[in-house]
Amino acid sequence: MRELLMIAVGTAFINNVVLINAKIPSPSMEKTLMVKDRLFGFRLAYGINLDLFGYEISEKFKDPERFDIVIFKYPDDESRLFIKRVIGLPGEEVRIDDGKIYIDGSETPLEEDYLKEEWTVATGPYLFEVPDDCYLVLGDNRNDSWDARYWDNKYVSIDKILGKGEVIYWPLQDIGKIR
Repeated sequence: MRELLMIAVGTAFINNVVLINAKIPSPSMEKTLMVKDRLFGFRLAYGINLDLFGYEISEKFKDPERFDIVIFKYPDDESRLFIKRVIGLPGEEVRIDDGKIYIDGSETPLEEDYLKEEWTVATGPYLFEVPDDCYLVLGDNRNDSWDARYWDNKYVSIDKILGKGEVIYWPLQDIGKIR
């Protein structure tokens, strides 16, 4: 009985503190993540933000980086979880023109070799001024992604990021680190 309780507590700890489990419901992250892929995100990638028995534990390890794939609470409905790629960092100006992304006035667009196909839908112009402690995220399948270009609340606050997408574990033939 005691061993079973320890296993249950250990599993609950891992599932609620260390890992976040996600299933991909849409093609918005193709070619990186496919519909019905299952993955683990690492909740501690960016720090600890826990409330244990009334005691808040919060420690920041590092910030999300450009191109990280993050699991977060959707800004327009926090009861839903989304998975997207970080494009804009806090304090940056992100301009999208003709399907190309420019950061802080750069004349050279971001290199985005992870996109599913040529970006032809909702290609701009857009201008995003990312607030402090927030991130701009977009899907890899820009032609079929419900992302910041369409949201009422365009930015994801750092405290709404639940983890960094790390490993695909299903289907079995696709097991491996997310790239």
